[in-house]
Amino acid sequence: MNSLEVRNLNKSFGNNQVLTNINFEVKKGDFVSLLGPSGCGKTTILRIINGLETADSGEIIVNGKEITSVPVEKRNIGMVFQNYALFPTMSVEKNIAYGLNIRRKSKAEIADKVKWALKLVKLEGYGDRKITKLSGGQQQRVALARALVIEPEILLLDEPLSALDRKIRAEMQYEVRNIQQKVGITTIFVTHDQEEALTMSDKVILMNKGVIEQTSDPISLYNFPESIFASDFLGKSNILKGILEKREEAWYIKGEDWEFKVKHRGGESGIPVHLAIRGEHIRIEDQPFDGSQTYKITQKIFMGLICKMIGKLGKDEIEVSVLNLQAEKFSVGDIAYVAPAIENTLYFEQK
Repeated sequence: MNSLEVRNLNKSFGNNQVLTNINFEVKKGDFVSLLGPSGCGKTTILRIINGLETADSGEIIVNGKEITSVPVEKRNIGMVFQNYALFPTMSVEKNIAYGLNIRRKSKAEIADKVKWALKLVKLEGYGDRKITKLSGGQQQRVALARALVIEPEILLLDEPLSALDRKIRAEMQYEVRNIQQKVGITTIFVTHDQEEALTMSDKVILMNKGVIEQTSDPISLYNFPESIFASDFLGKSNILKGILEKREEAWYIKGEDWEFKVKHRGGESGIPVHLAIRGEHIRIEDQPFDGSQTYKITQKIFMGLICKMIGKLGKDEIEVSVLNLQAEKFSVGDIAYVAPAIENTLYFEQK
């Protein structure tokens, strides 16, 4: 049974259509990310699910029950906002207990649940502290505890890690996912950070300009994007223009000064296409090999584990990513030889 179904959701603000026919389902206990650039509509979806916004049309169904018209306070949905929305004058304990007090739970039950929540987010002993005395990561844990302590059916997270520095953010990605799995709660996570979505999610819903571009598990979404937008938004792809050609039983994409053999993924010979190749899917050698093309290295950028090389493929510029140790044999100005892995080479008809 699906925990959440979103059916035919549409939303406009004035003349601005922000959501168009949004449909997706989330299985019980899954962690699903809504990923996309700013302004694509992902936070609006979250607010409609929670009841903070009203859709122009469409349905929200939680555990088989249609809740589109149910008031926000009766939806039993937990939400962590981007700015956490904690009460600065209250202690950690009182912030966490806020939702339970609104629901008129007994003092004994509140005490037990707050104790459980503090342990869950590893803040035991912090109950009496003021929010203003906590670090950003600790505040994020309090916000998460407050959302979970009411035992919601769905947990919504609206870019809750965006205010944290890089190191703490990476730690909290692991912590949030670990807590979600411990509790087993169905979670919708909004982010514009590709790495965050790929790292944390069971499924990613990629959005662009108010529509869903692609829905997939992280590995398939990264390796087999279904559009130019998906190719370039999830990690950087080299986007080249060429012509799809069939010769005997093989298929190629031919550019101005290069050509690569590809796996046929549809389209007739002779059509113009965009070729999308990720840098890590390109083989580079110092000697010619079967299917390789000449590549002149113009920049070499050390990035720790990997090294990025930028160079000329004829008149086109492409980026190649290789392990640092493999890159030692190449220098700026060298002529190398490159070819993409056929399985990971994608193309899309030019429109």
